[in-house]
Amino acid sequence: MKKVSLVAASILSLALQAFATPALAQHLQCVPYARAQSGIGIHGNAATWWEQAKGTYKRGHMPEPGSVLVFKSTGAMPYGHVAMIREVVDSRHVMLDHANWSGPGLIERNALAEDVSEAGDWSNVRVWYGPSHSLGSRENPTFGFIYGSSGPVPELATAKDDDTPSSAG
Repeated sequence: MKKVSLVAASILSLALQAFATPALAQHLQCVPYARAQSGIGIHGNAATWWEQAKGTYKRGHMPEPGSVLVFKSTGAMPYGHVAMIREVVDSRHVMLDHANWSGPGLIERNALAEDVSEAGDWSNVRVWYGPSHSLGSRENPTFGFIYGSSGPVPELATAKDDDTPSSAG
């Protein structure tokens, strides 16, 4: 009787794994994650967020909790990257919440980012990279921050939801 129960449990476990596989195979990209976490209703590739925010959301060069840091497109990140500011540590350090940086679909909370720009305007940053357990060696150019806390201005820009996958964002 115990042998039959063990076999039935094994079959049930395999069946459940088969049904769960498609959901596990999906990778979470930075754009839908940042949109969901920040409430900023912008769609499309991460590198397009800065221009799309113009006239719709406030933008600037100083981090605030809940704002989204928008990374420019580069050879390493052809679609850019977006990350939500969880906490401002000091004038040169913030903690980010973001997806798809240290690994495909991986969500990272409280990831350190450092402003390495000469002007201290957050135009160039280094970001914690999980596999190396340190700030990444690559400097990443950014546009700045989109602020969502005050809400959008009345004229909401429309954009096609084109969350194209990328290697880092």
